[in-house]
Amino acid sequence: MQVKDETVIQVNHLTAGYGKREILHDLNFGVRRGEVFVIIGGSGCGKTTLLKHLIGLLPPLQGEVWIEGENIVAAEGEARTRLLRRFGVVYQSGALFGSMTVMENVALPLAEFTDLPEAAREYVARSKLEVVGLGEAMDQMPAELSGGMQKRAAIARAMALDPRLLFLDEPSAGLDPITSAGLDLLIRELAQYFGITFVIVSHDLQSIYAIADRVIMLDTQTRTIIAEGTPAKLREQTTNAAVRRFFHREANPEQTMSGR
Repeated sequence: MQVKDETVIQVNHLTAGYGKREILHDLNFGVRRGEVFVIIGGSGCGKTTLLKHLIGLLPPLQGEVWIEGENIVAAEGEARTRLLRRFGVVYQSGALFGSMTVMENVALPLAEFTDLPEAAREYVARSKLEVVGLGEAMDQMPAELSGGMQKRAAIARAMALDPRLLFLDEPSAGLDPITSAGLDLLIRELAQYFGITFVIVSHDLQSIYAIADRVIMLDTQTRTIIAEGTPAKLREQTTNAAVRRFFHREANPEQTMSGR
């Protein structure tokens, strides 16, 4: 799809961590309108930590995160609530409420943040479920769904308020290759037909190649971004050893028996 030049998210000099422990240092990057932007890197490099800072769950040690021209770090009260409604979040577990039907789960944000009557909330929830291919599952409980269906239901709930921006944490985690490929296709279709901007944390190479317009790679040792570009470009043109190992699935010699 064609990505617009408009910047939706701008991260300036972001340093993040927990207490005195610094996980990420001086990150600077932007996300453009309509692109599928993927955050990659090895285990423990801070991918999910970065995501939590982007959606305002954690305050940075330093720096700013701007979403559609507003600083989520500084936003308070009603201004913060309005900003949070502009995006949806899908966590790795899906985070569906087990005591609610699938449709009730999707309708929950509408009940919390709108004055729509129940019939209208159900109509919207039904339409979102149909978009993600779960029109027949609306009366089922989350426990009755497969892992892939639960991820789709979580995406439908994240779309309930018609956000222009969706954050996904490891959407293909725990899924078999066929189910994962179907979810990848759904993400591309939502980006293309609805103009949704995606920010996705992933380490699944096949999924990254299938969905990403652009990636940034985080590094545990330097605690910053060591690569940015399309997956194909980074695979074929990188001169960074860590980036090459990631995209070519090569073991780190220091972590093998022969390297000890």
